Amino acid sequence: MSSPSTIGPASTSAANVGYSWGRSSDSSTLTNGAGTVLFTRTDRTDLNGIIGGGQIGYNWQMQNWVWGLEADIQGTDEKGTRNFTCPTGVCSPTFGVIAVFPGPAVPVALSQKIDWFGTVRGRAGVLVTPTVLLYGTGGLAYGEVKTSDTIGLVPALFSTTTTNVGWTVGAGIEGAIGGNWTAKLEYLYVDLGKAPGSFVTTSAAFGGGVITSNFSSRITDNIVRVGVNYRFGGPVSRQVLS
Repeated sequence: MSSPSTIGPASTSAANVGYSWGRSSDSSTLTNGAGTVLFTRTDRTDLNGIIGGGQIGYNWQMQNWVWGLEADIQGTDEKGTRNFTCPTGVCSPTFGVIAVFPGPAVPVALSQKIDWFGTVRGRAGVLVTPTVLLYGTGGLAYGEVKTSDTIGLVPALFSTTTTNVGWTVGAGIEGAIGGNWTAKLEYLYVDLGKAPGSFVTTSAAFGGGVITSNFSSRITDNIVRVGVNYRFGGPVSRQVLS
């Protein structure tokens, strides 16, 4: 890192690993062939798991201030499932000849997984010591969400994948650890927006037609990760913080 009067650019590249506490805030409906809503359920599912990936960046320094751009891509193990049941006589048609019985209950299991996500962010911070940077960061987030739905007493499995675009904001601390290397601890909040979809089953619906399962899930994430950066150029102790 440079002296307080130095201005200089620095490109960085390295890796990170961490843990994420994700959440899917979902509204699900079951409808019949005419589109009539037979059952609605609103709930939340935790999508927690390990994350890991790499980042590249470019920084500029003027006196004690550092500005930069950073992009990263992450693979994740974030996933979760929630279950609900449309009660007896609500979603399935009645049956019987001599005696009429209400249609059976319809169980549903909605599973979701964040396969990967990435961010493109600006970064701005201040050197609190000659080797330690405190910074805030924010920008674009994007990622892939896979949703699977298992529906009915005789389970039918459906799945779909969406690529979502949203935003992220966070903060971190980064310090020199020797030579061209720095280490950082970072928190990010990520909002990937809504992942909607629908699955048409072959199960008969109350009121005619077949049951369709519809969902709309807002995907958010709270990420804590540690990483290392390698600065291309001279040692960090003499130049801009990587």
